[in-house]
Amino acid sequence: MGHTDDQLVAVRAQIDAHDAPLKEARFRLQLVRDIVEGFTGALRTYRSGSLAHHTMNHPVTDGDGGLVLDRRYYPGLGPEGGGEPPTEVCAQLCALLGPEVRRTYPQARCSTSKRGPKLTFGAPIEDQDPTVDMVVALTRRDGAGLWIPNLHTDRWEASDPEGHVELFNAGPASLRQTRRSVIRLAKAWNKQFTEPGMASFHLSTLALEFVEPGGSVARALHTLFERSATRLERGQATPDPAGVSAPLKLLLARATVAARLRKAADALADALAHDDDPIAVQAALHRVFWKYVEDPHNNGLAQAAALLRSRRPVSTAALGIGGPAAVVATTRAYGGR
Repeated sequence: MGHTDDQLVAVRAQIDAHDAPLKEARFRLQLVRDIVEGFTGALRTYRSGSLAHHTMNHPVTDGDGGLVLDRRYYPGLGPEGGGEPPTEVCAQLCALLGPEVRRTYPQARCSTSKRGPKLTFGAPIEDQDPTVDMVVALTRRDGAGLWIPNLHTDRWEASDPEGHVELFNAGPASLRQTRRSVIRLAKAWNKQFTEPGMASFHLSTLALEFVEPGGSVARALHTLFERSATRLERGQATPDPAGVSAPLKLLLARATVAARLRKAADALADALAHDDDPIAVQAALHRVFWKYVEDPHNNGLAQAAALLRSRRPVSTAALGIGGPAAVVATTRAYGGR
């Protein structure tokens, strides 16, 4: 393994989800699934999102899942039924969940998000308090996947979250491990921006398409950035991996996201081109992971040492030392003897 992969391991150590909150998120999701299985017309429940795809980063924020309803119990719901919106059934589900979850988590509350009930628990673990989002879904009469609600528009949309879980967990073990590492790194890169350019699922979908068997995490990450940048530069969209939903949308202007991806691809290429030089690799990776990799050419300690070598009085502020302002003398130890 070269220096690029070695240093990416150090980045991953900073972003990997911690065991305790990850375990807690899984428990909370399973608790909610167990409760909603008693809801009238429940057909099955499922896990989805980063927790089910094994790509959760620190901090652990949520556990996603869904409840699939048997349309025979709700003939009026959905585009293939009477056209009823999802609002009322989501409210009924929340009315069930709130009191039941509070048996285990007294501070829990149920509200709604874009896709259905959202549970908050008021019980932090290592300063992390993962929520649970429970999508209310309907089976589709025609076509694959499910109907899932959009409570912001009071409409139903086609999607296949169960199919996504199968896709993201498919393939040989070595490929799954590399792909998951690449997705976690790409998500961390994206979240560094004040305004991320892509949803995490979008990046995950690109990794599903572009990460291939064999090769290192570093080369796979470069491939992801390179091919994703090229796709956007050509004006091409990213299709839903399950082939059910509409093509995935960007969160910012195409040119902005393409430029970010190209910059990351070029930096990874530089790192790999100088893989035997740890300083060059660090400098290149700092351009990609500036919140996780220090710039080796802008080391505060080195700057402080240079100031002290000047033999002139230096302020504590210039040395990066907190506390009251003062001047540090630069006489040699032992009085110059």
